[in-house]
Amino acid sequence: MVQVEVVATDELGDRSYVVHDGTVALVVDPQRDIDRVQSLLAEAELRLELVLETHRHNDYVTGGYALAQVTGARYAVPAAEDIDVGDTKVADGDVLTVGELTVTALATPGHTHGHLSYVVRETGGSAPPAVFSGGSLLFGSVGRTDLLGDADTEGLTRDQFRSVRRLTAELPDDTAVYPTHGFGSFCSSGSATGGDASTIGAEKQRNDALTIADEDQFVETLIAGLTGYPAYYAHMGARNKAGADAPDLSPVQPVDAGEIRKRIADGEWIVDLRERRTFAAGHLDGSISIALGTQFATYLGWLIPWGTPLTLLADTPEQIADAQRQLVRIGIERPAGSSTEPVATLADDEPRSYPIASFADLAARREPAHGHDDGRPWVVLDVRRNDERVHGGIPDSLHVPLHQLTDRLTELPDATLWVHCASGFRASIAASLLDRAGHDVVYVDDEYSAAQDLGLAPR
Repeated sequence: MVQVEVVATDELGDRSYVVHDGTVALVVDPQRDIDRVQSLLAEAELRLELVLETHRHNDYVTGGYALAQVTGARYAVPAAEDIDVGDTKVADGDVLTVGELTVTALATPGHTHGHLSYVVRETGGSAPPAVFSGGSLLFGSVGRTDLLGDADTEGLTRDQFRSVRRLTAELPDDTAVYPTHGFGSFCSSGSATGGDASTIGAEKQRNDALTIADEDQFVETLIAGLTGYPAYYAHMGARNKAGADAPDLSPVQPVDAGEIRKRIADGEWIVDLRERRTFAAGHLDGSISIALGTQFATYLGWLIPWGTPLTLLADTPEQIADAQRQLVRIGIERPAGSSTEPVATLADDEPRSYPIASFADLAARREPAHGHDDGRPWVVLDVRRNDERVHGGIPDSLHVPLHQLTDRLTELPDATLWVHCASGFRASIAASLLDRAGHDVVYVDDEYSAAQDLGLAPR
C-alpha cells in the first residue's frame, strides 16, 4: 500500500511528501529546512532511499540535495532540467523501485520545460496509484507558466494544457493527486482551490485545464490571469541548479542598541516582527514592519534589495528562530543580527508612531463638516497589486503596488498618506516603509470590503 505523509509549508503555500511502504521511504520536493522531514522519518522508523525533484523550483530553495547528502539516499532530478547535482537523472518512462513501491516518471512540461510527475504504485498490488504532480496538475488549476520569461510563456502554457490531459488520460479516476504548489503559492495560477485531497476523477470535474475544452481558450484565459510574483524568485533557479547545503539554523547573534542604530544609518534593513498595530504604536525610527506570520518571508523576500544585511527585532528568541527558518527557505541564509530588547531601550529618543484608522475613519475624514478636516493635504494610497486594482478602487486614490513602492517614492505627493490594501497586512509594511522615508502616514488596518460597504469604493 502507498502511504503518504504530508509536510506542509503553509508560509509558502507548498507541500512536500514522504511516501513509504511502512519500512522504506522516498521524499518528493523537500523544503530547505530538512529537519522536519528527518524528524518524521525517525518517528515513523522509516529508511530513506530516494529523494525526488519534480522540477527545478522557482519559489524556494530545495532541501533535496542536502537531504540526500546527509542520509545517503539517491538524489533523482529530471534529466531535462538544468540541474548540476543529482546522482540519478530521470526521464519520461523511467521506473525506479523503492522497497515495495514502484515509481514511474511521466514528462509533464508546462510549469518548467523539463518537469516530471511521478506515479507511485505498490509493486504487484491492486490499490489505486498516487501521482506527485509538482507544479503541473494542481487542485483546481495548474502551476504558472511565466516564470521562465515572456518568450517561453505561451509555449509552456500549451505544454501545461497537454500535460494535465496526459495525466488524466493515462491514470485511473481514483488516483490520488499530490501537487507541490497550489496552497497559497504564487507558483499556482488560475482558480487553484487548495484543500486537503483530490483525485484524477475530481480534477476532471473542476480543473481549469480540463473544464476548458479548447487549448487556445485555455492559453488566453490562463495568461490573462497571471499576476505579479515575488522578486526573490529570480534567485531560486541558480541555487537549485547548484544544489544547496543544509541550512544553519543556529541562534542569530544578538546585537546592542548602538549597533542597530548604526546599521539603520548605514541603510541596512532592520525588520520588526511584532504585530503590526504594536509596531504602529511605537517603533524604532528607520525600522520596517513585516509581522511574523504566514506571509512574512514572501514579502520580505519580495521587497528587500537582495543581499542587504538584515537584522531582526522581536519579542522572543522563538520568534527570531521562526523567522530564520522561513528565510532559509528562500535563500536568505543568516540574518546579520537580532534583538529581543524592548523598542524603548533601542531608541535614542521616544519611539516613533503613526495613526491607525479604519475605512469608517476614512469615510468620516472625507466629511469636513464633521470636524475632521485639519487643513493638511491628504491622499489615499492603494498598495494592492494591479490585478486587484483593475476591479476598482477608491475614487481619486493613488495606486502604487507594494512591491513597486520603494522605487516610486518620488512620485508621492507631500501630503498625509492614508495607506490601505485588501486586509491590512501589506498596508502595514507600506506604512512603515513610508514612515522610514519621512512621509506622514495613516495606516488603514481594515478589510477592503468595508470600504465597499461604506460606499467608498465600487463593488
